[in-house]
Amino acid sequence: MLGGLALVTTAVAIAGEFGRVWRRGSAPLPLEADGVLQPAAEAAAETMAVAVAGYQDVSPHDRALFNLFSSFLISFGSARGIAHLLRGRRGRRVGPFGDIVLGRRHIHHFVPGIALAFASGTAAFLVRSDAAKERLALGFGTGMGMTLDESALLLELEDVYWTEEGVISLQITLTVIALMGALAIALRLVRRGEELVLDEPPPPIALAPAV
Repeated sequence: MLGGLALVTTAVAIAGEFGRVWRRGSAPLPLEADGVLQPAAEAAAETMAVAVAGYQDVSPHDRALFNLFSSFLISFGSARGIAHLLRGRRGRRVGPFGDIVLGRRHIHHFVPGIALAFASGTAAFLVRSDAAKERLALGFGTGMGMTLDESALLLELEDVYWTEEGVISLQITLTVIALMGALAIALRLVRRGEELVLDEPPPPIALAPAV
């Protein structure tokens, strides 16, 4: 239910931005055109262009934060969805994904997730290129999503993924999502405050009246 609510909220936000660009862009409105499909396609292309331009115009720090946040969400949702599909297939693979067993030990996906997050985080300290750090943020977010999806297993030290105890993985992940979202909004507010307070011209100097 929470996942469905999040998807609906995201879809509403995307639809709202799409409608906003359609009204302000060059694509004709539905009442002004003979058909709807062609203007809608033009508005969709403009919406994508707006998103790409906004992504390219922000600072490297903001792009890295967006990459981390989005890859974390995609990784978590994909890991849980693939795990659900594998559960009903009794050992059969889902595309390139399948259960990994070494001897009698089942390798859970938090293992490569931790390795990916550690490797990406370490590499981010070693490189100086902003573009490289933005790409490494994708790996770090992906590793976070894979790891937190099985955080209940790390806490309980048992395979509780599909039990009631496993719900804590969802709770932890939703908490992290809320914190990351709040951090992103807070940074934007602080940046806007800096523009208004620090970049404004100094007040004029009052001169003493002549005697």
